[in-house]
Amino acid sequence: MKLGNSSKLGLLLLMAPLLIWLFALILLPHVDMFFLSIREKVAPRVYQTSMANYMEFFNEPLYWNTFARTAVMSILTTAITLLIAFPISYYIAKMLKGRMKAFLFVLCLLPFWVSELVRTFGWMILLRETGIVSSTLQWMGVVDGPIEFLYTDATILVGLVYSSMLFMVVPLVSTLESLDDSYIEAGYDLGGNGFTVLREVVIPHAMPGIVSGCIVVFMLSLGNYLTPVLLGGKDSLWFTEQIYAQFITRFNWEQGAAFGFLLLILSSLIVWAGLKLSRQTLSETMG
Repeated sequence: MKLGNSSKLGLLLLMAPLLIWLFALILLPHVDMFFLSIREKVAPRVYQTSMANYMEFFNEPLYWNTFARTAVMSILTTAITLLIAFPISYYIAKMLKGRMKAFLFVLCLLPFWVSELVRTFGWMILLRETGIVSSTLQWMGVVDGPIEFLYTDATILVGLVYSSMLFMVVPLVSTLESLDDSYIEAGYDLGGNGFTVLREVVIPHAMPGIVSGCIVVFMLSLGNYLTPVLLGGKDSLWFTEQIYAQFITRFNWEQGAAFGFLLLILSSLIVWAGLKLSRQTLSETMG
């Protein structure tokens, strides 16, 4: 009996730092932000409980249009990242061995050795009107004058996909490495072609990694601030920029807190819908 109590105490002590961290830095701020979001200022330093901050979102087309645009762009970023990362991950996990496998994986990791700000400025240097891409096209005679590639939706997508790639590759490689090669060989032996084996064997096995990577990439894209603002310019229309404007520019913390909770609700609903469509559970995906 004493041994059982000792084991429980040891487990509790091991979990204590994580529980304190979750409570102090995640749960407590979110609870405080929720109560802040349902406060309405009726006079200087006088507040009342109200849903006015949430109703302001629905009454202003700019806010919910930006909200929807951010969601669509984040979903599109996730889809593009998956399409690019899956063949790369399969090649690393199943085609390469030894040092080449480690080398290619390090190449995927290499961009994340510098900060997101530096990576984003790198794209700006490449894609600006006087940048390398525009200058190269002019030198080759493809275009007659400078071309500005920045401040478009396509540029934002490029930056978001680049910033998110590693978070899709890592879970995919981990999942695909656990796939026994004999299953793939059996698929071909039973008359399947490459597409059939991919559809019936590889993708079902990799589904937990696919869903896990998609969740992480989607959440990172939805909550990204730096990349859309720098690559999209003043007309980027990203919802995190609206939240920043309420908190920092307008000092309207109540409205900013409401926008933050709306973004949390949106991300939770889309993740829930994705899990239902893929028939995965959160425990299976994160396990």
